[in-house]
Amino acid sequence: MRIICFGDSLTAGFQAPTRENPSGHATPYGAWVQEFIGSAGEVLTSGVCGEVTGEMLLRFRRDVLVHRPRIVVILGGTNDLGWNARPDAIMHNLVKLYEQTLAAGGVPVPVTVPSIRVEDSGGNPDAEAWIADHLARRAQLNGLIQEYALAKSLAWVDLFGATADPDSRQLADRYSNDGLHLSTAGYRVLAELVYRDAISHVLAG
Repeated sequence: MRIICFGDSLTAGFQAPTRENPSGHATPYGAWVQEFIGSAGEVLTSGVCGEVTGEMLLRFRRDVLVHRPRIVVILGGTNDLGWNARPDAIMHNLVKLYEQTLAAGGVPVPVTVPSIRVEDSGGNPDAEAWIADHLARRAQLNGLIQEYALAKSLAWVDLFGATADPDSRQLADRYSNDGLHLSTAGYRVLAELVYRDAISHVLAG
C-alpha cells in the first residue's frame, strides 16, 4: 500500500530556525506515519514550500497519481490564505485534488489548515481586525473541507482543532516556532492524527 503526503511547506516539514534548532531542519510528518504503519505500506512525501493550491494542481498527476497511491493525504490552502484568496476559490482547487484521487482509485484524506499566531497586537484595532479576518477565513475554509469530507464519507483530519489554543483560536505556542509553520511537536501531532483518524481505518478495512 502506497501513501502519499501531499501539500506545501507544512507537508515538507519546514521549520523556522530557532536557538534549539539553528539549522531549521525539516521534519516531514510522513516519516512518523511510516514508523506507525511499519511494513504495512510505503509512505512518500511530496511537499513544496510556498505553494498555493493552483500550483499543487499543476503537479498532482506527475508527482502523485503516476505512483498509483492507495491513500493521498492532502493539506493545502495556507499560502492561498496568505495571499488573501477567497475560501471558496481555495476549496474549488482542493475539491479537484480530492476528485482526481477518487477517479484514480485512491482515497483522499482532507486536512484542515492550521491557525496562525501573532505574538502581540498591542491593542491596535487594525492589527486585531487583521487577525480576526484571517481566523474567520480559516474557519470558513475548514468548514468547507469538513462538509466535503462528511458528504463523501471520507476520513478527514482536523489539524486546526488539534493545534489551536482553545481560547484565542491562534496556533498554540508549543506547536509552532514562528506562528505559521509547525514545530517538531506540531508535525508529530499531525502524523498521529493522520494515522489515527484516517490510515488506521483503511488498514483495518
